Amino acid sequence: MKYLIGIDGGGTKTRCIAANFEGKSFYETTGGPSNFLVFGLDQVSENLVNLLEDCIKNLKCEFEDLAFVVLGTAGAGRIEDAERLEHHFLDYANKKKAEIKNFKVVSDARIALEGAFSGRPGSILISGTGSIMFGKDANGEVHRVGGFGRFIGDEGSGYSIGRKGLAALSKFYDGRGKRTMLSELVSNQFGIEGGEKLINAVYKNNFDIASAAQQVINAANENDEVCKKIVGEETDELITHISAMKEKLKQKTMEVSFTGSIITTDNFLSRQLHKKIKEKFDDVKVIEPEHQSVMGAVLIAKSFIKNYK
Repeated sequence: MKYLIGIDGGGTKTRCIAANFEGKSFYETTGGPSNFLVFGLDQVSENLVNLLEDCIKNLKCEFEDLAFVVLGTAGAGRIEDAERLEHHFLDYANKKKAEIKNFKVVSDARIALEGAFSGRPGSILISGTGSIMFGKDANGEVHRVGGFGRFIGDEGSGYSIGRKGLAALSKFYDGRGKRTMLSELVSNQFGIEGGEKLINAVYKNNFDIASAAQQVINAANENDEVCKKIVGEETDELITHISAMKEKLKQKTMEVSFTGSIITTDNFLSRQLHKKIKEKFDDVKVIEPEHQSVMGAVLIAKSFIKNYK
């Protein structure tokens, strides 16, 4: 029996599913992280080989029975980066006597899109640490909106919200900005009090700026004027993502699924976003994902196998 392997690579763990050509899962396992930009090519390749060895051991098959392997992971949004991991992994696996014939690396957003709509046209809006939107049109073409990173993009993301919150906090400390309860929340959560500690946290101690987003959202929920303004600006940015994707997909009714803790958690921001979508669009429908991202990787493997039989 031949198997399709779908892998969802995360920053802390990696999920792997072995399925038949109809998409029925026969075995699932988990392993170490797969973000090669953080952990390096060798470590990630070793983790992937371990996952595949676990699959063939439990399925009682050989590597040659793995018809196609698809990995969706963070850091693979650019083709050159994805191909770099592909080539390195295949060389690494070959040296370990784990001969993989067909292996493809795609972005984690790509497998999330496929999983959410079972391969059908649709769109997925992602807002976690960063933000991006992907959509597939009726012709199967995939479109992207956003995803330009924290320096020039990532609007509506945890990083953008956290950065604006900390910027507002710095102004309050200086007397240049309005008072905000964010000062109390950041002090209680992170032990940051005053401008000097804020500077040290951000520029010396590598403070996770995106982690401050939740405090901004919490303050907005308590009617904090400064934080409500930030949430309003960031949800407006996500609305522009949706508007741009509508123009690209040209669907009568565009279905969108949410991914990422900022907008999938029931909070002040996500409620505001849902409200704005209903007010602005009568042809956009927010739906729950039909499948998890790892199954999206299996579906992509299924589409590739037609060209590699």
